Amino acid sequence: MIMTPVVISLRAQSDLRAQWLAERLTLLLPELMERTKIDLWVVTAREYNEDPVIMTLLPAPAMNARRRTILLFARRSDGTVERLTLDRYGYGDLYRQAWNPDTESQDDCLARLIAEYDPQRIGMNISQTFAFADGLTYTEYQRLCAALGPRYAERCVSAEALVIGWLERRIPAELAVYPELVALGHQIIAAAFSRAVITPGVTTTDDVVWWLRQTMHEAGVQAWFQPTVSMQARGMPFDAPPTRNRIWPGDLLHCDVGFCYLGLCTDQQQHAYVLARDETAPPAGLIAALAQANRLQDILLDEMRVGRTGNQVLAATRARALAEGLQPSIYSHPLGYHGHAAGPTIGLWDHQAGVPGAGDYPLYDETVYAIELNNVALVPEWGNQPVRIALEEDAALTGGVMAWLHGRQTQLHVIE
Repeated sequence: MIMTPVVISLRAQSDLRAQWLAERLTLLLPELMERTKIDLWVVTAREYNEDPVIMTLLPAPAMNARRRTILLFARRSDGTVERLTLDRYGYGDLYRQAWNPDTESQDDCLARLIAEYDPQRIGMNISQTFAFADGLTYTEYQRLCAALGPRYAERCVSAEALVIGWLERRIPAELAVYPELVALGHQIIAAAFSRAVITPGVTTTDDVVWWLRQTMHEAGVQAWFQPTVSMQARGMPFDAPPTRNRIWPGDLLHCDVGFCYLGLCTDQQQHAYVLARDETAPPAGLIAALAQANRLQDILLDEMRVGRTGNQVLAATRARALAEGLQPSIYSHPLGYHGHAAGPTIGLWDHQAGVPGAGDYPLYDETVYAIELNNVALVPEWGNQPVRIALEEDAALTGGVMAWLHGRQTQLHVIE
């Protein structure tokens, strides 16, 4: 079991996340509403069919919307934002409870408040590009339009830019704790790729997968996808179906691991080599292949600049990498409240020429990314067999500069 000081009690987690939310609502939301020119943002959802963004707006320990929950965010002339909730139970000091179910219906209350605020631009969570910003269900859309009436329904606009901005932006407190999460991920991977877990000739890749899953659970974090462990070996290339899953000396192992903690997600991929008989180190060709993939990481981070779109970053990185003789594939994505999080898509494995829509979104400061990519190199010791080095490490864009949150893999894990 992984023992780490990063995981705190559930009560402490709840208190900390509530503090973060209060800070985000007070300091961040007014800035984003001003940037997107939305006067009133309406977020409405029913219990167990929640809008993707609403759970990031409800204070811990809330786990679902209550019955039908409506949140209103109204931008005042002084730049501050008034926060209201239309539900039966309220959410403490973060939202003013604006609906009395004993005196009016929820929809009548919503209509009355909107008429009082008289907003010119009303943000609704509808989007053709980002699922995160498309959480308004058809039924809720119908009810909302009916409550607004023709006059205000005409003033409704997509809140896409506001939703993505809210989800992708990290406050200093979140950025301060993120390296601890990434460090825990590195610790778990290092343990998985060791003799403590792997006995060559006995252990299978499935064994390691479930060790990873169980260890994350016991460490108090939640996997956001099932981990994967795969292998390459001489005569067993990456682009052919595997012929076995039992780990043997001479195998190059790969893992993909990600978890969420304190509402923030990680995503990491690393490699290990199982020493063959009479070997004291991995083959030089594999060491060189890892170095080439590290070089691709360097180029990508250098090209990730505030204001550039994901597609622009992708094109610039690929051009430089190809000019240096690399064989790159880039499919990096934002991290945050979700694993494949809100923000610019920087390539997909099957869209290396650009990603319309999500790839056209620009990079903003104070955001976090999974730098996910691979490079193919020939390994002389394996008869010049192509080997794919697939890496994923987490980095933050702050102050206009990309930097690793807790370093990266520059040496193969070695299993003796």
